[in-house]
Amino acid sequence: MADPSVESAPTNDEPVSKKPKCDNGDDVENAAAVAETSVHDAVLNLSSFQMTRVLNVNSNRKQIFVEGRFKGHEAPAVVILEKKVFPEDEIFLKRGFFNEGTIIRKLYNNDIYGNYECFPTREHNGLNTIIIHPASQKHLDKFSRKELYIVEETYEIYEKITRPHIESTAFSLQWVDNILDYKAEFDKIIYEDKDKENGFLMLPDLKWDGSIQSLNILVLAKKRIKSLRELNETHLPLLKNIRDTGRDVIKKQYNLPSSQIRTYIHYQPSYYHLHVHFTYLMFETPGIYCEKAHLLSTVISNIETCSDYYQKAVLSFVVKDDDPLCKKYQENGVLTVIDKPAEN
Repeated sequence: MADPSVESAPTNDEPVSKKPKCDNGDDVENAAAVAETSVHDAVLNLSSFQMTRVLNVNSNRKQIFVEGRFKGHEAPAVVILEKKVFPEDEIFLKRGFFNEGTIIRKLYNNDIYGNYECFPTREHNGLNTIIIHPASQKHLDKFSRKELYIVEETYEIYEKITRPHIESTAFSLQWVDNILDYKAEFDKIIYEDKDKENGFLMLPDLKWDGSIQSLNILVLAKKRIKSLRELNETHLPLLKNIRDTGRDVIKKQYNLPSSQIRTYIHYQPSYYHLHVHFTYLMFETPGIYCEKAHLLSTVISNIETCSDYYQKAVLSFVVKDDDPLCKKYQENGVLTVIDKPAEN
């Protein structure tokens, strides 16, 4: 499961978060929301969910992000719906996508090509659903559609602006410690290396539905390392262990060779504890684009070439226009944003 907050501020091609967490302790509103009884504590009935607004729609990934409230609960909730990946397994193909109850409507045809609207069997009409409740204002802001900007961060900018900001506003890492201390999700652990310096845990990402076609595995380092910016030659044994052992585990358990696995680190990440993503190469999971994902093999090569590479390199990433970090970049002359027309 794991990976509870959105990977940095998610772009329009990026997915969502994973599990709601209490933000900074100074966030009074969020603390109050968390104090309310969660809808997850009882059998959930979506008919009690009243939508109030659409926060965002991602047409590429067939996602919708909706704000609303559950009956009997004051705090808002975020519901995220995403079309499921079509199965390729032979057992599914034998069952078929269609039956007598399948609805198909012709829109038009031209020569041999016909365009139809189709509603397959219920089994293949399912949606992957994530519910965040209670949702804080930060969650609502996070999932709302925003203008995006590329930041070209030097290490000087990181030390002067980025690092002080993330240390003062980052999500709580208690959920990570709960996993590392076997207080939560221990039954989901796929593999563990218990070495304190070079060890790690492998477990499924919350977005993974369990099919090989959408394989999405998260690796949490045992050692507390904030992000890519802190990595140097002393971390090479850890990084190589994650790469090599992770590939071996996936080959043995899921029969996927390393040549079909995308292994990468996000910068900026959504939470500042070093974690690595292993995903199926044929699955275009969010967060794999060049302005966010850094291939682990490239990270290792860069550090082998220059031990303090990530204390020297310019790293580019995306920020949203309403992100406080974006505003700080703007105030310090790092970023120029477009002027929006005044709302009526």
